[in-house]
Amino acid sequence: MLFAGLLGTPQGSGQLGRLRTPFLMCVKRFYILVLFSGLAASGVLPVSGMRVYTSGEVEAVNGTDVRLKCTFQSSSPITPATLTVSWSFRPLEPGREESVFYYHERPYPPPEGRFHKRATWAGDIMGRDASIVVREVKFTYNGTFSCQVKNPPDVHGNMGEVKLTVVTTASFSEIVILAVAIGGAIMLMVILLVIIMSIRRCLKKRQEEWLEELPRRERKDPTLW
Repeated sequence: MLFAGLLGTPQGSGQLGRLRTPFLMCVKRFYILVLFSGLAASGVLPVSGMRVYTSGEVEAVNGTDVRLKCTFQSSSPITPATLTVSWSFRPLEPGREESVFYYHERPYPPPEGRFHKRATWAGDIMGRDASIVVREVKFTYNGTFSCQVKNPPDVHGNMGEVKLTVVTTASFSEIVILAVAIGGAIMLMVILLVIIMSIRRCLKKRQEEWLEELPRRERKDPTLW
């Protein structure tokens, strides 16, 4: 009766239109929400719960060891029995992507390939660290290393990448940092040496003064005769 009365007048038709507009908008939003929820549940729309972080770019001198840092954050509790870490390598020159390292409850170094006996585990799963160390890097290691971490149900997320550049000598910035560190250490040793020498000189002078005053005290003390 109420809707019939509203429809019978021009004012009623306008009010009914204003009532139907918010209702249709709510229905539309609900439909979109259900659609996205269904896509996420089916895996068509992945839900990213894993975040992987790397240093981005790393430079290493030929023949030295380099640590490829990879840390992660998961919205689910860390489960060592199901968590996996996969490292892969994509060279600069044309070539296929190859496995570098795999971790599942324990480290699994590559049994063959260019990284055989070269890649070692340097991470801590409970500390959310999935880093590795590549020993005695070569120029053929120039390329991109990818770190992927899965902690079910967090199996979707970004893949961390580290671009490694192997050089003949250290870069100018690294040389400057090394020179400053060495110079600072030498200066600290010099300062400590100066302090030690000053203390020894002061003690020696005090001892000489005490020895000079001792005969005077003996002459002035009548009890010594």
